[in-house]
This record gives sequence, C-alpha cells and structure tokens, in this order.
Amino acid sequence: MVIHTRPEMEITRTHHTAPTQFVEANGIRFAYRRFGKTGGVPLVFNQHFRGTMDYWDPAITDGLAGNREVIIFNNAGVSSSSGRVPASIQGMGANAVAFIMALGLAKVDVLGFSIGGMVAQEIAVQAPDLLRRLILVGTGPRGADMITSKSAEIFASAYDSPEHLWLAVHFSPSLSSQAAGFAFLERKLLRGDRDPEVSEEAAAAQREAIGKYMAPAENVFDYLKNIRQPTLIVQGSNDVIVPTVNSYILQQNLPNAQLILYPDSNHGSFYQYPELFVSQANQFLTSALQGDETNLQSAERLPFPSINSDRM
Repeated sequence: MVIHTRPEMEITRTHHTAPTQFVEANGIRFAYRRFGKTGGVPLVFNQHFRGTMDYWDPAITDGLAGNREVIIFNNAGVSSSSGRVPASIQGMGANAVAFIMALGLAKVDVLGFSIGGMVAQEIAVQAPDLLRRLILVGTGPRGADMITSKSAEIFASAYDSPEHLWLAVHFSPSLSSQAAGFAFLERKLLRGDRDPEVSEEAAAAQREAIGKYMAPAENVFDYLKNIRQPTLIVQGSNDVIVPTVNSYILQQNLPNAQLILYPDSNHGSFYQYPELFVSQANQFLTSALQGDETNLQSAERLPFPSINSDRM
C-alpha cells in the first residue's frame, strides 16, 4: 500500500526525515523514501553493491531535491524490501521498472551508481518510454572488464571500522580525498532509523549478477545504441572498482552522452565533489538539450561543460 502525502509536505522532508514507505509490485514489497520539490519529473536513484537507502550521500540527495522530487528505494531482496535479489542485472532492471510503475509514475529521470548504473541501463532498455534522462556514475556497459586485483584486495581487507571499507572503495589514497571521505561518512551516518544491512545471500546474488553482466559476447555494446535519452556519465579519474575506461566506452557508444571526469578521485567521485556534482547534474536535468524529443545530437555538440575533458 502506498502512503500518500500532501505535495506541500514533501518539500519540507529531507534525506534524514523522509519516512520509509512501501509499495507492492509483482509480489515484492519495495521499501522507498521520497522527498523534495514535487510537480516535475522525479529522479529515481539506483544503489551500488551492498548498498541500502542509507548509503546515499545526503549532500547529493538533498542537493538535488531542492529542484525536484527524489525517490530512493531498495530493490527486491535488498535490506527492508521483500523478495530475492535476482542473479542477473536484467532481472534487477525488471524489478526496478515494476517499482516505478507501481508508484504510478509516467515519466522519470534515473540515476544509477555502480551496479545501480547497470540497472539504470536496463531500465532504459526495458522501458524506454518511462525514461526521460539518465545519469550514470561509476559504472560500465555489459561485457565490461570490472574485476581488478585492487578491487579484490579492498573488499578482502580488514578495517578498524567496517565503515572504513567505503573510504577505500569510494575515495583515492590522497589526503584531500580521504578527508572528503570522512566528511561523507559523517553525513551518511546522521540518520537515526537506518535500514538493515544487506544480507550475505543478497550480496552473493549481486556478485553472481555482476559476473554474468561482465561475460564477453559478440557485439556486446550494440544495446547501447538504443538508449537514446540524454545521458550524463560521471566518473573518477582512477576508479579501481569499475575502471575509468568503462565510462569512456559508454560515452563513445551511447548516442547522446556526455562525460565528466573528476580529478584525484575513485569510485565514489560524486561523493568527493557533492556540490559540484549537484550543480552539474541540475544543469543537465534542466537544460534544454536537443535530444529530449526526436532530433538527437552527438555528445560533442551538447552545450554542457566538464572539468576534465581528457579522453584517457
């Protein structure tokens, strides 16, 4: 059952105060929170491996909620949502589409981070009429090479605090990046009524899905040509979890994509530069791009700046 609230109440809610609500679709009880300025196209967030609604950076969600409604949710089998995590990215995408449609939304913008960026691509493939614009952060295409020795080392290491794993995953080793990481952790942990952590069973299914997604295949990037919505790709200059080159591959194969690389940054680049990301994402989501309708233009002609245009 969806709990409806008056639109004017939504404006006062934030990342920390928005209540957890539930909606059912395909036999799954999805947990979600929505807040921000109503009346336009909502922005639906798709989370990374082992992440819950409480793993988003409030500086990002609240920053973007100033101009639009933000919806964060746990996909099937994750944390407070029921069901099981599918062992395929395509299955996760189908569940995400079912969730969005269960909310009665006719059109959405979608942001996907890491594995959530893979799911976001599947939303675009499976329900193109539902999607207006797409933001992909720290992610890659099907067939991407995403298992590195450094990534395996990071997840296998022991940490003084379990939360410090995310300093290694999301931030570079530099003093400035690590300082940004500690600031991110402080923001992230402020909410009191937090989601349960992701179960080992759910994490295992996510790993299996990623392994299948990476499988090489003939013409594996061809599906990207059919994702024609304006797309903003954001990446760290040295992502050791999903190597940075994958974002370049996305930009080169998506018909209407632009790429931003943040300096001295790792997998969670937008958490290191939250104010800059919010500014650029807002510009992307509100600017009048030729491509929202039928006359799509190439990425090189889109009037959107990046702070680092090097093409690796």
